[in-house]
Amino acid sequence: MNQPNILWICTDQQRFDTLGCTGNPYVKTPNIDALAAQSAHFDRAFVQSPVCMPSRASFLTGRYPRTTRLRQNGQVIPDDEVPISRLLADAGYHCGLVGKFHLAPSDPRINATIEARINDGYSEFCWAGDPQDLWGLHSGYTAYLAEKGLKFETRPHPKSRFVDIGMPEEHHETTWCAERAIEFIQRQAKGPSPWMFSLNMFAPHHPFNPPAPYLERYMEMLDDIPLPDALDDDLSTKPPYQSHDAEGAYGHTFEYSKHISPTDHRMIRAAYWAMCDLVDAKVGAILAALEASGQSDNTIVIFMSDHGEMLGDHGIYLKGPYFYEPAIRVPLMLRLPGRIQPKRYSDLIEMVDLAPSLLEACGIDRYNGMQGRSLWPLMNGEIEEGAHRDDIYCEYYNAMPFHDNPTAQLTMLRTDQHRLVVDHANDTGELYDLKADPSEVRNLWSDAASMPIKVRMLERLTHRMAFTADPLPPRLTEW
Repeated sequence: MNQPNILWICTDQQRFDTLGCTGNPYVKTPNIDALAAQSAHFDRAFVQSPVCMPSRASFLTGRYPRTTRLRQNGQVIPDDEVPISRLLADAGYHCGLVGKFHLAPSDPRINATIEARINDGYSEFCWAGDPQDLWGLHSGYTAYLAEKGLKFETRPHPKSRFVDIGMPEEHHETTWCAERAIEFIQRQAKGPSPWMFSLNMFAPHHPFNPPAPYLERYMEMLDDIPLPDALDDDLSTKPPYQSHDAEGAYGHTFEYSKHISPTDHRMIRAAYWAMCDLVDAKVGAILAALEASGQSDNTIVIFMSDHGEMLGDHGIYLKGPYFYEPAIRVPLMLRLPGRIQPKRYSDLIEMVDLAPSLLEACGIDRYNGMQGRSLWPLMNGEIEEGAHRDDIYCEYYNAMPFHDNPTAQLTMLRTDQHRLVVDHANDTGELYDLKADPSEVRNLWSDAASMPIKVRMLERLTHRMAFTADPLPPRLTEW
């Protein structure tokens, strides 16, 4: 089999409903919409953690956060974990990366130059964390700006103190990432081996600071932009972290809250969507370069994000110990002409399924430590639609440092109709009927009539938790 290349585009904090193809009538995303039409487009794909580092470790290894032991932002992934980039490199792939990786802190107290690395398989590693480079590490993007005689700068937008006008498009971190990807693609057109390139843009992660022209388009429609969903939700019936964060994101570290003005809510949405539009423009440039290089027909193109963004829904911004749809549901599409049939799927998909799917696509044996399920039987018609998974499992094990009194330990199970969340620190939780209450406002946790559903969901949750036990080390004999 001719092993396919892999172009893996992963944005940061991009929720599922930020594309034209997922029903957003305001954004301008023609390139990603066209990619979706050419791909297996999974409309209900979910990450295994609503927070960066646990989620990234999970989908890169095909293992659940508690199994990888990278359960929290600020940890370093254990050096015996095996990301798929290493498995591909061991199989002869030339692997490159630009932008975020985030399997270790971007902190000079941990590593003085760039993010600490394990044996990750990347022979080209053009790393950049936060574009502002707040820690002063050796970011590739910061070095690029310095070479141009520039520095990262933004300026406040006059309509909202929560929105800034960002770097110009030609020097934006998203553009810098795209240009490095195009250079790699062009070089590899003459290379002797298959390749995998990880393109990890920081956008549309906060702060909300798109280039001015991308934001200006939304000013004409600002009054038409809808306010956040369930903005006035009574969070007192829900785990306490939500009420806490509705007063200010990340435990009041950021001022975004349910109490800001309608104009501010709309401006933040406009800026966030403008950053998504910028991502789309650069995806278009990258895909055009891939086509021009003659490699498009033998390259798996993946578009996804590491987790979502609350964007004011339920009065909450950014992310934290909650599992609403905007926090954990992300775009996911895979394109490989002639081998992946373009089709839109409504199956429940976990992002832990992605790594084993790629190994199967490349004809590489599955790694024994993986826990995800390959999507290839579904995409090849070997199993019926709807048969891939019955539910989605997510974890939050004190993943961020803003909810430590008590420590936030939560797990979640989502089926086609219900979502159950257990707050293990407070002996409480959430239960929603997603069909009757799609905005997830009415918490049925204490509803007597819903008790049979709650019991069944709790039972299913314990089964899922049991199967996060590490399959390693492998059994060698029967005794």
